[in-house]
Amino acid sequence: MKIRRFGIPFDWLTLLQNGPLELDPVFGARDGSLGHKFYRKAGKRVLDLTLVLLSAPVTLVLLLPLALLVATDRSNPFFSQIRLGRGGRHFRMWKLRSMVPNAEELLQAHLAACPEAREEWERDQKLKQDPRITRLGHFLRRSSLDELPQFWNVFLGDMSVVGPRPMLETQRALYPGIDYFELRPGITGLWQIEARNQSSFADRARFDTGYNTGLSLKTDLRIMLATVFVVCSGTGH
Repeated sequence: MKIRRFGIPFDWLTLLQNGPLELDPVFGARDGSLGHKFYRKAGKRVLDLTLVLLSAPVTLVLLLPLALLVATDRSNPFFSQIRLGRGGRHFRMWKLRSMVPNAEELLQAHLAACPEAREEWERDQKLKQDPRITRLGHFLRRSSLDELPQFWNVFLGDMSVVGPRPMLETQRALYPGIDYFELRPGITGLWQIEARNQSSFADRARFDTGYNTGLSLKTDLRIMLATVFVVCSGTGH
C-alpha cells in the first residue's frame, strides 16, 4: 500500500486492513507523552499559522491569476459551501470554482439517468466521471490548486493544513465513529495520499481514526511531504 511507501507508521496499516479500533473517548491517542499532548493542544495550531504566513506570498501569486482565469468562464471565481468542523460546528469553506453554475441540478439529472453513477455516488459521495466539472476545473482539481483559498480557512481556525476531509452536513449520517469531530478538517490528509481517487466514504472514516490515533508533528510532516508527491503526480479528483 502507498501508506507504507510514504513512511506512515505500520500500526496505521493494520488499522486500515482490520477496521477501526476501540479508542479512548478523549481523542483516542495512543501516545500520551507530554510532547504529543502539547502538539495536539497548541503545537499543531502554531504550525498551521506558520505555514499560512510563510506560504502567503506564493499563494497570492498563484491565486490571483487563477481566479481571473476562472472568472473569464464563470461570473464568480470562488465557491463556498457549509461544511462540518471540529465538534460538529458549521463553517464556510472556500475553493476556486471548478464546477458549472447549475451543478446540483446537473448532478441530480445525471444520477437519475445513470444507475451506475447513482450507486457510485451513494457509496463514495463522488464520481470519477463528474459532468459538473469544467475543463479548467479538471486541471484545478488534478493539481489541487482549487484548494488554495482554504488557507484562509486555516488562518481563521476552521481548518488545519492536515486533517480529515471536510464533510457536508448531509454526509453526517453516513459517517461511523467520532474521530472526524475531534479534529479540524484538513486541506490534505491520509485521504489525500492513500487511494486518492478510489477511497470510499467508509475508508475515509478509517483514515480519520488512524490519523487521530497517531497524531504527531512527525506524522503531519510526513503527510505534507507525501502530498507534494501526490499532487505532482496529478492524481487529483
